[in-house]
Amino acid sequence: MTTKHRIIQVGSYAGSPTANARLAQDYDVVELWKYPDRKAALAEHGKGVDVLVTSANFGCTAEMIDALPDLKAICSWGVGYETIDIQAAQRRGVQVSNTPDVLTDCVADLAWGLMIASARRIAYGDRFVRTGGWGQVHGSIPLGSRVSGKKLGIVGLGRIGQAIARRGAGFDMDVRYHSRNKRDDVPYAYEASLVELARWADFLVVATVGGPGTRHLISREVLEALGPQGTIINIARGPVIDETALVEALQSGKLGSAALDVFEHEPKVPDALKANDNVVLLPHIGSATYETRREMENLMIENLQAYLRTGKVITPVTE
Repeated sequence: MTTKHRIIQVGSYAGSPTANARLAQDYDVVELWKYPDRKAALAEHGKGVDVLVTSANFGCTAEMIDALPDLKAICSWGVGYETIDIQAAQRRGVQVSNTPDVLTDCVADLAWGLMIASARRIAYGDRFVRTGGWGQVHGSIPLGSRVSGKKLGIVGLGRIGQAIARRGAGFDMDVRYHSRNKRDDVPYAYEASLVELARWADFLVVATVGGPGTRHLISREVLEALGPQGTIINIARGPVIDETALVEALQSGKLGSAALDVFEHEPKVPDALKANDNVVLLPHIGSATYETRREMENLMIENLQAYLRTGKVITPVTE
């Protein structure tokens, strides 16, 4: 009887219908989330474990890395890795992989869905019909805004940011972007000042990476520069926006509207956002399609298999 290779799995992949079963079929999986004392579980089962699988939701701390003396690879499900201690992994020579590219189009599609839903009051109109408002009051819902021909600002022009920008061409939009560095390989105008980009834009889409380096990058000043006719869309990470400042800007009328797939303290969402008809809310579903989740699962497992076969993951995080 062949002995299965032992791995550590930090959390259950609830967002994928088959990932847990596929891992359990091929590997001896230590299901860390089932242990009330993780530290004791790692001490008991961690010796000899060279691969850990996780996601941005579950992360991997320096303490966990230190508790696994034989760890050589961390394979993460998803594109984000801000909850994985990359520096601790690098100090130990531990490879870290994520699943880029496979979710780019679905996240970009959702950004546009949020943009159009906010501008054309689609979520508001849906509630209006469902609650019997149509026909019960004079007129209909408040007017929305045109999307075509408007000015689109993008914060972060990586894979997803570029996919969002390309879709702007189909709507005859003027596209500009802000990022840490100007790119010479794109046809879009660069704006070195995030505040000036917000002041120029009608729609500002946040598509940058998460983590300490971008926390509250979208500040009160940026939100107010976007202005009472502007819309902020976030499909990146919740903490990139100062959520307290966002609520205050919306309530005061200094910001027009918001369309959000992510929040600063998920799954908690401020009641002020829930009650505001100028806000569209989604429960962090940017990659939540059958096709994308399957491809994310496949790539995570392919990284795991590649490490065990060759000693190298396929899509390493190179930060």
